[in-house]
Amino acid sequence: MKKSLLVLAALGAFAGAASAQSSVTLFGIVDVNARYTKNGDLKVKSLSTDGINSSRLGFRGIEDLGGGLKAGFWLETSFGADTGSGGTTSGNSTNSTNRFWHRRSTVSLLGNFGEIRLGRELTATYTGFADYDVMGTNGVGDVGHFNNPTTVGAPLVDTVTRADNMVSYYTPAMGGLYARASVAAGEGTPGKKHIAGRIGYAAGPLDVSGSYGTTDANAAEDKYKKGNIGASYDFGVVKVLGFVSQAKFLNAKQNVIDVGVSVPVGASTFRAGYVRVDAKGTNAANQSIDANDANQFALGYQYDLSKRTALYSTYAQIKNKGAAAFTVATPPAAVAGQKSQGFEAGIRHSF
Repeated sequence: MKKSLLVLAALGAFAGAASAQSSVTLFGIVDVNARYTKNGDLKVKSLSTDGINSSRLGFRGIEDLGGGLKAGFWLETSFGADTGSGGTTSGNSTNSTNRFWHRRSTVSLLGNFGEIRLGRELTATYTGFADYDVMGTNGVGDVGHFNNPTTVGAPLVDTVTRADNMVSYYTPAMGGLYARASVAAGEGTPGKKHIAGRIGYAAGPLDVSGSYGTTDANAAEDKYKKGNIGASYDFGVVKVLGFVSQAKFLNAKQNVIDVGVSVPVGASTFRAGYVRVDAKGTNAANQSIDANDANQFALGYQYDLSKRTALYSTYAQIKNKGAAAFTVATPPAAVAGQKSQGFEAGIRHSF
């Protein structure tokens, strides 16, 4: 009997030691706001679910394999907190796919060499500008309104935010230097084959990086090209950040300049951002797009009730020129050459 108890105790101790070497975390964000949108003369009042952050639910975990080697996974889905809808149908009209783990589904091997990551996640060309958007690439002030390949005539591109079937290498910490290289398999589908990289330096209050990537945009494998240079500097009383970006396909270009400031005052944070969009060249029909410019101005306020809960409000306005039809949100439908504006106020809770 004593021997049996000793064996059980030993097994229990071993199981405890094994479990201590791995961890799994459940996390998420619930973000809901009341929103008013006006595009041209069309108006809509609604509830939305992406004011400061997109609502999400995820699981992530790390296992210590010993010898400095670790394995990890990350599964994350989005959901509509305003309606309870789960997952998403993402992609363009041709490559549209039902994905439950839409935001991220990766497995990783980590060590002193850095990290090798496989699966679906954000692209280097997206993080290369999104990290420097003062509005956090969410809500009516999102600079992502202008991150659409259709503006340069590449509607099949499905890698503007995330990419499927991707293999990425992330360097280890190197005295502030960081880098990433990624390759995504197209698997015979136009708009999915993607190669990109990013290199930067982050130390103390400074973060600066450059990123560049290409995607086979059609069956002829013509390249959609995207490049960014971004920087931020935190002075303590104010953080200044911004980026310059260019998207190019065949004879069409779109240049974006984004500048913003963030001012913390106690539990409050005030934000202001300006975006200028400049189109150049000709589209697939050999028509000039030089007049299709736009600019956006946004103001945001956030009050932190705790580390996990915040109240916020944002106002943004886009002035479209020529045939440009950017919107702060839809519905209502976009109206070419017309102003788009929106206001939202909501609550964000993370866990």
